[in-house]
Amino acid sequence: MVVKLYGQVTAACPQRVLLCFLEKEIEFEIVHVDLDTLEQKKPQHLLRQPFGQVPAIEDGDFKLFESRAIARYYATKYSNQGTNLLGKSLEHRAIVDQWADVETHYFNVLAFPIVLNLVIKPRLGEECDAVLVEELKAKLGVVLDIYENRLASNRFLAGDEFTMADLTHMPAMGYLMRTDVNQMVKARVNMNRWWEELTARPAWKKLMKMAGFEA
Repeated sequence: MVVKLYGQVTAACPQRVLLCFLEKEIEFEIVHVDLDTLEQKKPQHLLRQPFGQVPAIEDGDFKLFESRAIARYYATKYSNQGTNLLGKSLEHRAIVDQWADVETHYFNVLAFPIVLNLVIKPRLGEECDAVLVEELKAKLGVVLDIYENRLASNRFLAGDEFTMADLTHMPAMGYLMRTDVNQMVKARVNMNRWWEELTARPAWKKLMKMAGFEA
């Protein structure tokens, strides 16, 4: 049965799930939810996602929301199909989970408001908070230094293989790299090498084509 994903393909959180689907070779159907008209806040969508966000999925009678939970679920359900995103041992999986948690608690909390101010607000005709952005960039620089150090001795965040730890960063990174934050990444040799390798993956290229972006 084809999984239905409710969301907008250009939005970061649906992209996280779509990347998982593409890496795991899972059949899916996208049911467009128009964020520009706030369709995600309407009663019909609130039945799927009570907080009025995207994505949400329907898989037969099974329903789930929150992109990280959805990605982990399908990576586990289809563990023997497509790319192994979870790790090959208990210890490896713990490291994957560790760096996936780092994305949530240290990276995304800075990346999201930067993207909001530099990408989303201008598109909506709203004013960017330039002072806040500079404060966030300074904090992000500290986080990126930790990533740079990690990637100096590891091909990917959880070791030698691409996993959920890397995948979960990719949507927000994609948006950051379309802003002047890209210079912060390019200035860090190991991070830049890591990002170039991630964006060379067929799943990412396919997603960017679906979203109408250049890979």
